[in-house]
Amino acid sequence: MFRLSLVVFLLATVAAQAAEKVVLAANWLAEAEHGGFYQALADGTYAKYGLDVAILPGGPQKNNRLLLAAGKVDFYMGDNIIGQFSALAENIPIVTLAAIFQKDPLVFMSHPGAGFDRFEDLPKAKAFVGLATLTTLWPWMEKKWGFVRKNAAPYTYNSTPFIADKTSIQQGYATSEPFTIAREGGFTPNVFLLADHGFETYSTTIETRRDLLEKNPDLVRRFVEASILGWVHYLHGDNSAANAAIKAQNPDIDDAQIAFSIAQMKRFGIVESGDALTKGIGAIDMARVQRHYAEMVEAGAAAKGLDLAKGFDLRFVNKGLGLDQKQ
Repeated sequence: MFRLSLVVFLLATVAAQAAEKVVLAANWLAEAEHGGFYQALADGTYAKYGLDVAILPGGPQKNNRLLLAAGKVDFYMGDNIIGQFSALAENIPIVTLAAIFQKDPLVFMSHPGAGFDRFEDLPKAKAFVGLATLTTLWPWMEKKWGFVRKNAAPYTYNSTPFIADKTSIQQGYATSEPFTIAREGGFTPNVFLLADHGFETYSTTIETRRDLLEKNPDLVRRFVEASILGWVHYLHGDNSAANAAIKAQNPDIDDAQIAFSIAQMKRFGIVESGDALTKGIGAIDMARVQRHYAEMVEAGAAAKGLDLAKGFDLRFVNKGLGLDQKQ
């Protein structure tokens, strides 16, 4: 018995020593929208793939993407692929590997019964918009839907001005702000998911540096595959340990918010829709990328003439990984 225990201990020690350390930088504070990554960490999926992963939270005063470009972290949760277009234009060697969100959860919200109950009504409203949205998405909204720059007002992640003004609209995430407004404002806002109105970007992407991809493609593969399985387990299995880890890193989030976020991800098909239904979570279609890029160029939100092939490497996705585990 002693010899068997010693062998088990030695094997476990060798496995632990063999695990490669990896740092994933998040694009925001820990939340359910990052749940699959925390799941892969909490349930041992990363460990099974020989990875010792640390998740570095983001926040309103952080730009963790710069840490990726500087070589301080190994992977980054991209906001959307407009960031990849910008990296290509600036010759920053960042590569997008997977798209966890098939739909960007970005929404605009309005007060019900105030004359803004249809998406087509929104361009005439005062709009509380974040700076990043104003410089990337807004030009497309102007061109495609007739939104007007003079109607835009700063959104500082405080919904009080929107709650107080029934003739205004506000940006947010389908998974977050509607819950906050219902709790603080006492009403359920109209929610318009921009992805359902022609905004084709992918979101919550997995990005890495080209040098890491070229030097250690097996590590990159293992991280992408383990992350995909983490999302399968988070949405279809016991996610309690992942949620506990999220709350430990972000004490301001509670169980009710997490439950709402997961329900909204499922309701809107944020993670599982489109190609992800047949090709697995993380799927990317380059034809869709090309369409979105063309629209962003036309709207003046992306540079012309980019070689998109340099910014995307799809060898680790579109293989149906995890489809057999959803039960």
